[in-house]
Amino acid sequence: MKIVLAYSGGLDTSVILSWLKETYDAEIVAFCANIGQEEELKGLEAKAKGTGASKCYIVNLEEEFARDFIFPMIQAGAIYESQYLLGTSIARPLIAKGMIEIARKEKAEALAHGATGKGNDQVRFELTAACLSPELQVIVPWREARFRDQFPGRAEMIDYCAKKKIPVQASAKKPYSMDRNLLHISFEAGILEDPWMDAFAPKNKDMFKLSVAPEDAPDKAEYVTLDFQKGDCVAVNGKALDPLGVMRALNKLGGKHGVGRVDLVENRYVGMKSRGVYETPGGAILHFAHRQMETLTMDREVMHLRDSLIPRYAELVYYGYWFAPERLALQAFVTESQKNVTGTVRVKLYKGNIMCAGRKSPVSLYNPAIATMEADPTKAYNQDDATGFIRLNALRLKVAARVQKK
Repeated sequence: MKIVLAYSGGLDTSVILSWLKETYDAEIVAFCANIGQEEELKGLEAKAKGTGASKCYIVNLEEEFARDFIFPMIQAGAIYESQYLLGTSIARPLIAKGMIEIARKEKAEALAHGATGKGNDQVRFELTAACLSPELQVIVPWREARFRDQFPGRAEMIDYCAKKKIPVQASAKKPYSMDRNLLHISFEAGILEDPWMDAFAPKNKDMFKLSVAPEDAPDKAEYVTLDFQKGDCVAVNGKALDPLGVMRALNKLGGKHGVGRVDLVENRYVGMKSRGVYETPGGAILHFAHRQMETLTMDREVMHLRDSLIPRYAELVYYGYWFAPERLALQAFVTESQKNVTGTVRVKLYKGNIMCAGRKSPVSLYNPAIATMEADPTKAYNQDDATGFIRLNALRLKVAARVQKK
C-alpha cells in the first residue's frame, strides 16, 4: 500500500509517518505544500526520509495560493463571524489538492493527514478529496482508537520519537501551537485555551511573528496606495505586482505598523467553540482597501446582495467546501460583481489602525454634483420627488399603526 501523507515535520506528523508505515505496512510518500511557511521548510526532506518516507515532495504553491485562493476570497469580502480572515481555512483545500496530484503521480491508494478528530481541518482535507478524487481512501490516525490509546498525550509521542530515533524539537507542554502561511499565522491551544488570558499583553510580545505590537509601531503614519482592476489589487505604491507580490508587500507594510491582529472565540464546524489569535497584516489591508474601492464603484443593490452572501461564502470556506458546486456558483456571482471595481485606494497605517485616506476611480458611481448639498447643476435629482417616495414607503407603516391603535 502506498500512502501520501500531509507532512509538516512537527511532532504529530513525524509520529504519524512512522506509525502509518509500521501499522499499515505501507510505503509513505511525504507531501509538504510551500504556501509561505518560510523557515519551517528547512531540512524537511531529509527529516522525512530519516523518519521513514520513501520520498518527500515539497511543492511551491505560493503563486497559486495568492492568485486562485486568496484573491477570489478577498473579492467576496469573506470574513467568518465578522472577525476571522480565514487564513488557515483557505489554505487547506489547496494543500489537499496538491496531495491528490502527488497521489495520482505516485499511483497511491490513500491519503493521510494529522488533523485531529476535534478540529475543522479534517473536514476541509476530506471534503476536498471527496470533490476532486473520491476514489482515494483517507486515513486519519487521530480517529483510530488504537492510535489514541498508544498516544494519549505529547509525552508518549516524545518517548516514541526517542525510541525510534526520530529527530523532533518538542517539549511535553507547548505554550501554544502555530500555523503559518502567506496570508496569516494562527496561534491556538496551550495557554490560549483560557479566553481570559491577554494575548496582547507586553509579556506575550515574543509570540507574534508577522507584526510588531501596535504600541511599538512607528510614531509616524505611513500612506500606501493600492491599485485595483476588476476587484484584484494589481499594484502597491505604484509598483505593478502579481498576487504573490502584493501579499508579500502588504505583509511587510502591515507588519511594520502592527495591523491585522485578531483575538477571537470562534465556532468550529464540529460544534465546539475554540479560541484563536491571528496575525493577518497584508490580508487586513487588502480586505479594507478592496471594500473602499467597492464603495465608490459598485451598484447599491449588487453590493447589498453580495453582502448578504458574505456569511454563507465565509462558512463555505471555513467548513471546507471550496470545491463544492455552491461555492463555485457563488464565485461566479462575485466575479460578475467585480467587473467595475477598478481604481486606486490610499490607506493610512498607524499603530495597528488602517484608515482610508482617499479613493478614486475612472468608473466611479459617486457624482459630487448630484450628492452636493448645494444647488445641483445637473438637475438629475428633484427634491420634490422625495415627497411621493416617502409617502409610498410610509403607506404600510401608517396602515399598521392605525390597525394596532384600534
